[in-house]
Amino acid sequence: MFTLKPIRILQVVTVMNRGGLETMLMNYYRKIDRTKIQFDFMVHRTEKGHYDDEILALGGKIYRMPRIRPGNYNLYFKQLDQFFGSHPEYQVVHSHINENSSFVLRAAKKAGVPCRIAHSHLSDLGIDLKLPFRVYARMAMRDNANQYFACSKQAGEWLFGKKATNSQQVKVLNNAVNVEEFKFNEITREKIRQELQADNKLVIGHIGRFNKQKNHEYLIDIFKAVHDKQPNSILVLVGEGHLRSQIEKKVNDLNLNSNVRFLGVREDIANLMQGFDLFLFPSLFEGLPVVLVEAQAAGLKCVVSSSITDETNVTGRVDFTPLNLSPDEWAEKILSSTYEHVDTSDMLRRNGYDTATMADWLTGYYMGYAFKEKQA
Repeated sequence: MFTLKPIRILQVVTVMNRGGLETMLMNYYRKIDRTKIQFDFMVHRTEKGHYDDEILALGGKIYRMPRIRPGNYNLYFKQLDQFFGSHPEYQVVHSHINENSSFVLRAAKKAGVPCRIAHSHLSDLGIDLKLPFRVYARMAMRDNANQYFACSKQAGEWLFGKKATNSQQVKVLNNAVNVEEFKFNEITREKIRQELQADNKLVIGHIGRFNKQKNHEYLIDIFKAVHDKQPNSILVLVGEGHLRSQIEKKVNDLNLNSNVRFLGVREDIANLMQGFDLFLFPSLFEGLPVVLVEAQAAGLKCVVSSSITDETNVTGRVDFTPLNLSPDEWAEKILSSTYEHVDTSDMLRRNGYDTATMADWLTGYYMGYAFKEKQA
């Protein structure tokens, strides 16, 4: 009996570690009908990613490319051309590397790939020595992509411009989560709080890479102000990154070692959130962070920076706070919050933030390009 093979979609990322967009991708990957759609991954690191084993177990392939650097463009472009020349099976290329998506989609266009999706996951990248190259890549995007996705309207405006976003050329694909997995569970909460040694303590949680974007320096200042007012409080930091040692030193200098827990990368985020009382997220910039959707799915009150789009507030549980306020003012807001876990599952489903619902939509979208002929 003849069996139709699944359509293979090439997802382009930096590395499949436990970051926001990577978690979003895996949420969809686990839920899609893999008899119809299969994900493969082009990554830009030689080291193994946290999700690599699961990708292979689910039937995906992983292709490794070099880091994207200004001095390496010619070699990188050549390798991209070689890749797409030897992989004509891809009708859809879905790229998640912000402005660098322009380069991948340029090669895909040359190879005649009919569906070339650029997906924006950030609202800013700050200013650095790569800025001229970033600007060039963003300008070239319109010539190389023919489908535009973003995790929020703000993220769409940043990468594709206001005109394209307001004209509805940009599709907002929600950073959906497995709502059922995050529903509050009292037994799980007790286990996590025992692990954290948090009996009768106020537990403030944060999940994110230790990098400039997540603003850990200010986060520690905020917690210091909280702790000065409420000594029976602890801060839980989940994640890794190049700034972790710097933050550990700051915690030590402030004599907060016994009150701050560095947990590293964890696989049990849904369980950890059961043990938190409040989620703190003073990022300098974001797109629409998956972890804030997860925190809301866990029913947590979230105190976040006002630099984050208000589209994040799906449940009414997000309190936006300006970064120019003092740590003491942030602390007052945190300490005046309510800490009960509210059931938000129906609200998230209604607003399109449940993975199962959105995975069905994405499957249909991909399949619309499944049997199109390669472009000339």
